[in-house]
Amino acid sequence: MTAHIGFIGLGLMGRAMVSCLLDAGHPVTVLGHKDRSGLEAAIAKGAVEATDAASLTAAVDIVMLCMGTSAQVEARMFGDTGVLAAAKPDQIVIDFGTSLPASTLKIGAALAASTLKIGAALAQKGAIYLDAPLGRTPAHAYEGKLNIMCAGDEDAYARVKPILDILGENVFHLGKLGNGHTIKLINNYFAMTTAISMAEAFALADEAGIARQSLYEVMAAGPNHSGMMQFIRNYATDGQIDLAFSAQNAAKDVGYYRQMAEDLGLNSRMSGAANATLAEIVAGGAGDLMVPQIVDWMAENLGRKSS
Repeated sequence: MTAHIGFIGLGLMGRAMVSCLLDAGHPVTVLGHKDRSGLEAAIAKGAVEATDAASLTAAVDIVMLCMGTSAQVEARMFGDTGVLAAAKPDQIVIDFGTSLPASTLKIGAALAASTLKIGAALAQKGAIYLDAPLGRTPAHAYEGKLNIMCAGDEDAYARVKPILDILGENVFHLGKLGNGHTIKLINNYFAMTTAISMAEAFALADEAGIARQSLYEVMAAGPNHSGMMQFIRNYATDGQIDLAFSAQNAAKDVGYYRQMAEDLGLNSRMSGAANATLAEIVAGGAGDLMVPQIVDWMAENLGRKSS
């Protein structure tokens, strides 16, 4: 099918996804924010700009969001000019961002339970929410090679699967609504904890007079070896940044992981060090560092006690 798609959030990932959808022949209506660079790029390629989330939703078949935080998603969902105000019966709304599962469930319930006034009667809208966080980079998005972790109503997933296949090389259905965001947060907690641990390992090796490459060769010869270790090593020894993900974003995701654990009545012990380290980096004004560059921060700060 050639669906009319509404896309909210034109950061680096969102603008790449919109480009991919336009290349595939889908009409796209877009809504950006104060940075209009992604918006202008989409319009130049044939997208149409909406004035607000409600007018976008009213005009399209499927609504997609790719935003930085749950608060931003909720701001576009609720209110007189939000998606919820104009959602249509059986319309599918997809959140591609990394959001809190509790927020996802709240939005899903609101869409499913909302009503539409038809004459003097109220009809159930029954709009459908899917969470579909992403793996890989904007470069992959331009090529339609993302990893997509979709969850929610299985029939709705089947309906949008052909479009998800345009955007993603590996598309998963992971069960009930919220599972996608839950798995993504677990994944990112583990990835960021590994990255920060490896950054500290290199910094400590420096102080001990051990060459970074020597440390890497020994560690990589055993079960410690991983793609994340490789990302950190490539920067630590060659100055190469393969992971364009900021410390600020990492802090948000690890914080969300801890909030998710708390919402489940759990105490996450292992995320504490990563959370505290990332918070210290951000508070010190270095939140724009890419995660591999945390090696430099560690080299400068490993000898200083945390405040």
